[in-house]
Amino acid sequence: MAKPHSVFHCQQCGYGSARWVGRCPECGEFGSFVEESETVSISDPARVHAQPVPIDEVSSAQDERVATGIAEFDRVLGGGLVRGSVVLIGGEPGIGKSTLLLQAADSLARRGGRVIYVCGEESPRQIKLRADRLGVSGKGVELLAEVDVTAVVSVVEDRRPDLVVVDSIQTASDPGLAGVAGSVGQVRACTARLVRLAKERDTIIVVVGHVTKDGAIAGPRVLEHMVDTVLYFEGDRDHAFRVVRAAKNRFGSASEIGIFEMGEDGLVGVGQPSGTLLAERAHAPGSAVMAAVEGSRPLLVEVQALVTPSYLQMPRRLATGVDTGRLLQVLAVLERRAGMVFGQHDVYVAVAGGVRVTEPAVDLPLALAITSARLDVPVPVGLVAFGEVGLTGVVRRVPHRESRLREAGRMGFSAAVLAPSEGDGGTGVETREAGDIASAIRQAGLEPRSARVSDGRKDGVRSGER
Repeated sequence: MAKPHSVFHCQQCGYGSARWVGRCPECGEFGSFVEESETVSISDPARVHAQPVPIDEVSSAQDERVATGIAEFDRVLGGGLVRGSVVLIGGEPGIGKSTLLLQAADSLARRGGRVIYVCGEESPRQIKLRADRLGVSGKGVELLAEVDVTAVVSVVEDRRPDLVVVDSIQTASDPGLAGVAGSVGQVRACTARLVRLAKERDTIIVVVGHVTKDGAIAGPRVLEHMVDTVLYFEGDRDHAFRVVRAAKNRFGSASEIGIFEMGEDGLVGVGQPSGTLLAERAHAPGSAVMAAVEGSRPLLVEVQALVTPSYLQMPRRLATGVDTGRLLQVLAVLERRAGMVFGQHDVYVAVAGGVRVTEPAVDLPLALAITSARLDVPVPVGLVAFGEVGLTGVVRRVPHRESRLREAGRMGFSAAVLAPSEGDGGTGVETREAGDIASAIRQAGLEPRSARVSDGRKDGVRSGER
């Protein structure tokens, strides 16, 4: 038996309440609660349940992977798609989610796989127009214009495809459940049915999800717990580069990224991202190169900074590609531990190419870029930096030192500013070790110009603190 009752759910985060409230106590959104009908099932004692299996009798064979044929996409997935898995991919509208999945579906179909593309947001004609524009033949890819998840399950059970793409989960609906498509209850129920279908039929299912204004996947947070892999499409639609980042991966690393370039023929993987990201770098004040590591891949990115006098009572602090809190912390350390002055200056920082850097190793190159912009002295050519900066001004070591130095040497860089450690592993890059932020600034050759005066202080450095 089942007892129906109504529950109010927040359409932003999925928080449930027995009554309507104006402001969600979980995410703070106003007017987001919608009444939905739910059915509470009472278990039947006569129902046959699954029986426990000894762990030593469970096969531990490696999961069979299906390569998509797109090297960067396979890298993020950990080597390819795993049969019976569910992948959730989210990103801003127009960033390239459907383009990438259509290319992957065509690549898989050309190698003999069967693919069903569930087009809930677009008509089959629109998908065909995109395929023609991308030069995708589409042979072996079947389009299913359906939003009823029951019908989708029926077709998949009948056709037994290798890959199912659902674009998007917000358009799917379960006719046996109250609520409009895209509501919390519908999204959760449809995803649960697709997950069960993937496990029972050993079918790969890739689900496209919308994102909120904060960049998180829309719908209840439980969606990310239900699926096996969560991928985020990052980047600006106005930039050529796109980054696919794994936020969760049960079958591989959860820190890998894939870098793509958007062109006339769709998304193309960037095999040597360091050279591409630094191709347009100019030797000017406010530019520093960071040796970053994303997953198992080292790459060099350019950290840019601009420090300019402010005409506002509260100067601006804007960051693109770097967490704003990290920027504020680095500025505070520079003021307190290195004697820099930013009280009457706007500070803008960005990572060139639309890449977002989240690891603490960005602290040191960020500090050098800001110092370079403040003193109007360029960082020497051929110098890279990486390291975490603590609140005491100490430069701390970060993992993957040798791989970062090897990548810097491969790209022609001759010196690196980093935290003290043992040896350079024969990378051929000169290591300039710095124990604190003031020493790092000196090792980078960022000496103030004594002739320049700013705010009554030479080069923005407090008197007696050079």
